[in-house]
Amino acid sequence: MMDWSPDPYIVVMTGAGILIALVAWLPLALRRLPLSLPIVCIVIGSIIFGMRPMGFDPSPSAHPYITERLTEFVVIIALMGAGLKIDRVFSFKQWSITWRLLLITMPLSILAIMGVGLWVLGTGALASLLLASSLAPTDPVLAADVQVGGPKDGGEDTVRFALTSEAGLNDGFAFPFVHLAIVLSLAATTGDDWLVRWLSFNVFWEIVAGISCGWLVGKIFGWLTFRMPGDTLAKTGDGLIAIAATFVSYGISELIHCYGFFAVFVTALTLRSAHRDHEFQRDMHDITEQVERIAMMVLLLAFGGSLVTGPPAPIGWTEVFAAVLILFVVRPATGLLGMIGAPATRGEKLAVAFFGIRGVGSFYYLAYGLNHGEFEDADRLWSILSLVAIMSIVMHGLTVTPIMRWLDRSHGRDPDKGGLPPPGLQGPAES
Repeated sequence: MMDWSPDPYIVVMTGAGILIALVAWLPLALRRLPLSLPIVCIVIGSIIFGMRPMGFDPSPSAHPYITERLTEFVVIIALMGAGLKIDRVFSFKQWSITWRLLLITMPLSILAIMGVGLWVLGTGALASLLLASSLAPTDPVLAADVQVGGPKDGGEDTVRFALTSEAGLNDGFAFPFVHLAIVLSLAATTGDDWLVRWLSFNVFWEIVAGISCGWLVGKIFGWLTFRMPGDTLAKTGDGLIAIAATFVSYGISELIHCYGFFAVFVTALTLRSAHRDHEFQRDMHDITEQVERIAMMVLLLAFGGSLVTGPPAPIGWTEVFAAVLILFVVRPATGLLGMIGAPATRGEKLAVAFFGIRGVGSFYYLAYGLNHGEFEDADRLWSILSLVAIMSIVMHGLTVTPIMRWLDRSHGRDPDKGGLPPPGLQGPAES
């Protein structure tokens, strides 16, 4: 008798084909709808895991090491893509709005979220610090709808530039605070002088070395790609060079024990500056975007499944109230404080303050902290983080299209052309 049971390999292959088709089609289909790709992915994941048991728990808390590595992979690909698509030349003056978000908004967010952890959730000081460090940075992966377009697409307005550059750099700036939570959690058992080690190694060395490593790798790949005598890498037409640069930059930075997130983003900015107007910049950006979207969708399908299996610790009204404070009070308030005096309209400041999207990067930081430190209430931290992430994905996903289209229209830009001014009204790019 013929066995009609499906071969798991064939089922996975079919599902992968459908997933890749969705990666290509959904962004176009959702362009005018108040809906985002991450929301669709989570819904599909919930349906898949809800209809048929898969034989394993997809929750990030059940596989902390795998969660750390998979989210790490997606984040570094997203950072390369973010750096390649920024048209604005790097300078401290032209990136002033970025420094405000990094040096004012993020530290204030960490302090405020830590306060929420201590006084609302009742978590310990170290657990609250780790949670705050994980939730303070905006996410470079899930924020595609509020970021700038591809290289030389135009329409690089204040809001999109601010959120893209912030997401590119704040993952690196959050790492010292994550390490502070880790070294404090281990200080009682190691007996080390944690303050000297943290300041000298985790703050000074890892930041300086990470930026330097990224710049050097970017210079080398920029020369090989655009300047090398004879056949440059750009002549291959193969955008996979950007993936190679990502892996080399991150790998070397990790080998010398510095911040790889800094290194990758700086590599991307340096590689972009090697020949800003070359059409190969588009090829490199496109391949990173495609790889990022596929990996992101896989992660979000699993996250959707984890919502069906349930959180590792119960979620009550206290956790919901804390999540509301983090998303609706902490980020908007600290964002507006950081934007005081910034060259932006009131609507632009409100949009930047509101779209502090939390997601994949937060899961990476929490997994990294729990894997390298000793913290109590790990299951509860996972539950709170998952709650904040799903609320952020839904809230920001439903509002991003109408808000960004309204901002484009209010500034005389065409929302159907990526924020470009209507024909005949295009002027010089914002600086």
